[in-house]
Amino acid sequence: MPAQTGHIKSPADIKAVVFDFAEGRSGQHAKAFLDGWSGTLICDDYQGYKALIKDNKITEAACMAHARRKFFELFTANKSHIAQAALGQFNAIYAVEAQLQAMPPDERRLRRQTEIKPLMDKLRQWLLDHKIKVPEGSDTMKAIDYSLKRWDALTTFLDNPHTPIDNNWVENQIRPVAVGRKNWLFAGSLRSGQRNAAIMSLVQSAKLNGLNPLQYLKDVMDRLPTQPYSKIGELLPHNWKSASSSTES
Repeated sequence: MPAQTGHIKSPADIKAVVFDFAEGRSGQHAKAFLDGWSGTLICDDYQGYKALIKDNKITEAACMAHARRKFFELFTANKSHIAQAALGQFNAIYAVEAQLQAMPPDERRLRRQTEIKPLMDKLRQWLLDHKIKVPEGSDTMKAIDYSLKRWDALTTFLDNPHTPIDNNWVENQIRPVAVGRKNWLFAGSLRSGQRNAAIMSLVQSAKLNGLNPLQYLKDVMDRLPTQPYSKIGELLPHNWKSASSSTES
């Protein structure tokens, strides 16, 4: 199911996942979904997303895990010493980043600048040095070029403490769709796909807020017929209270 997925944050730190069904991967679908939005967008190197970045309202951030994965696959395939050395540098960067997750934003930014930036600079120079040593068109060259061509986007997180180092969180949220589509095969129609996206948004958001999705959906379906439209937001996962707990309070 082609979809655009995002982690929506607000000053109140709303925990939500939003799926949007699209009929293809064309950049026009992502552009329509994010119309009017500005911020930092983490994405892969798919060309369809480039139009989103051109208007300067959206800052591009690349996924470090994607860059690392190129070398991991290379090492898995042929135990490449170059890939192994690259993985060591990526792992060192991740080791420092793991220590910063619980820190306040200002401190995280400072530590990224003082501790991770030198590691990133070292990695870039290492990539440049090895780029001239490997054959053109080889898998090693492709792995090196992927990081170098995406370097500005790969380093966006250094200046923005709210930008994660990779997109693994979102990829974990869309995994049920990636696994399920092998069984579903077809949505049936555009409207069915849109409904599927809406349901998956509620299910994954419920999980994110520590709710039992089945219990949550059952309660919401029971209450929807009599819920005032002006209070429909109370049934969203991040606001939800079960009917029984609402009665008790």
